[in-house]
Amino acid sequence: MAKNNGKFALGALFGALAGFFAGVLSAPQSGKKTRGDLKDTAVDLKKKTFSAAEDAKDRAVDVVDDVKERATDVVEDAKDIAYDLKDRTQRAVKSAEKEFKSDGDKSGK
Repeated sequence: MAKNNGKFALGALFGALAGFFAGVLSAPQSGKKTRGDLKDTAVDLKKKTFSAAEDAKDRAVDVVDDVKERATDVVEDAKDIAYDLKDRTQRAVKSAEKEFKSDGDKSGK
């Protein structure tokens, strides 16, 4: 879903830029003024692109941190469950051994 949103946003950006440049190039003004407008637009676009890239990087870092935290929680929960099962199994084995010994003592007498 995010991949499609990114493609749409990129397409919209390129469409807007193409429209702007077509308008600037067809406007009745001097070449010097047109070049200045193009330069200003390019500089502004560069700033916006770097800002968007920085925002995307920050969001990616946040997602990675969140995934790491969740994975750590899952591992800890799994360890707790494993230790609990081990403890229950050990108690069941001890109880069974105790029962077998008491049954053996009764049948031997």
